[in-house]
Amino acid sequence: MLNRIISFFTSLRLTVACLAMAIVLVFVGTLAQVQLGLYETQARYFRSLFVFWTPGATDWKIPVWPGGYLLGGVLLVNLIAAHIKRFKLTWKKSGIFLVHAGLILLLVGQFMTEVYQVESFMRLKEAGPAKSYSEDGRKNEFVILDVTDPDHDQVVAIPESVLAKQKEIRDSRLPFTLRVKDYIPNSLPGGPMQATQSRRLKSTQGVGQRLPFDERPITAKMDDENKPAAVVEVLTDKGSLGDWTVTTWLTKYQLEESLPDLAMLLRAPQQFTHAGRTYQVALRPIRYYKPHVIQLLDFTHAKYRGTTIAKDFSSRIRLTNPQTREDREVKIYMNNPLRYGGETYYQASFDPNDDTVSVLQVVRNPAWLTPYFSCTLVGLGLITQFLMHLLGFLKKTAQKVPAKPVQAFKPGVEPQALAPAEADLGRPKGFQSSAKRRNS
Repeated sequence: MLNRIISFFTSLRLTVACLAMAIVLVFVGTLAQVQLGLYETQARYFRSLFVFWTPGATDWKIPVWPGGYLLGGVLLVNLIAAHIKRFKLTWKKSGIFLVHAGLILLLVGQFMTEVYQVESFMRLKEAGPAKSYSEDGRKNEFVILDVTDPDHDQVVAIPESVLAKQKEIRDSRLPFTLRVKDYIPNSLPGGPMQATQSRRLKSTQGVGQRLPFDERPITAKMDDENKPAAVVEVLTDKGSLGDWTVTTWLTKYQLEESLPDLAMLLRAPQQFTHAGRTYQVALRPIRYYKPHVIQLLDFTHAKYRGTTIAKDFSSRIRLTNPQTREDREVKIYMNNPLRYGGETYYQASFDPNDDTVSVLQVVRNPAWLTPYFSCTLVGLGLITQFLMHLLGFLKKTAQKVPAKPVQAFKPGVEPQALAPAEADLGRPKGFQSSAKRRNS
């Protein structure tokens, strides 16, 4: 039984089968990207063990194809097992070992990147407030903030996926219960007198009293994003305090510019009081807090003459870290990021409606060096294997004894002057010298 398992995982047929299934997975995933979008396709097809199929009007999830994680893991095990079984560690095979070690490191590094890499964005404004956090570009969280203490806030964060289940939320840090009455993954602000056939969210408290939000189809465009919205009710021992509409429209976009009549209402936080404490509720991008603070001092945005195409843009920032007592200025521009605290800050974008706003992309990737190491190992392995074959060939060539040159015949010189063996070199078969013919 053990031999069968070993033979299975070391089989070349398994390698070919996994590569063939990977080709099919990439092809189908590329087609699905049109309907699902890039990030949802990555999650369903490539960042999963299986690709699931859900029959219509059911909640069943039936695995129909291996996902990217499963195929990559099997290929990694297959490569390591085949190496242990078939290859012996010798000096002549050192190049092959280096190449395979580089491939293994590349697979492991890519998996580590998929699991631990975090991408976020930091939106900064010239002469604006300094920030000690960055925000996720795709993931959101429902937060309840206790703002009673003027010096600091107590934050309770709940993932958006919990809101999507539309159930009651209980947390030991909260003296009340939250009931999710409704949730839509993509929304659009609607007029109070505007007729609509889609699902509409309204609430009894806060912004939702005057500004409803209508359901919209999930978008799959790269230059767009879903804007979820939910209605959350606060329940206490003494009854309900009302319900509030929370949406990323209120935390990521400047709605007061397009709705000046509701500007004061949109700027005000949605809050309530319970047991002598003041709380605020919001649906916002997930925040990643830093031990340092960054402030934008100057933002430069150059364009090609006569066009709106960006030629160059750069940010001059001030970085302050109370823990290390750092206080310095850094310039970030294209192809010149800032690496600090295990993160890399890139000049990513800007606000097309405000020339004083810069957007930095913040990337944390603990495995960012693995591609460089793996490519170096593969290159060294190929060079080592090539040089070993070359040196072996040159050594064999040098060991061959070169043939003694044949003495050329000259007019008037008898062949007898040459040694018998030398006299017959280069002559056709059956040829005899004149001396031999006379003696015979």
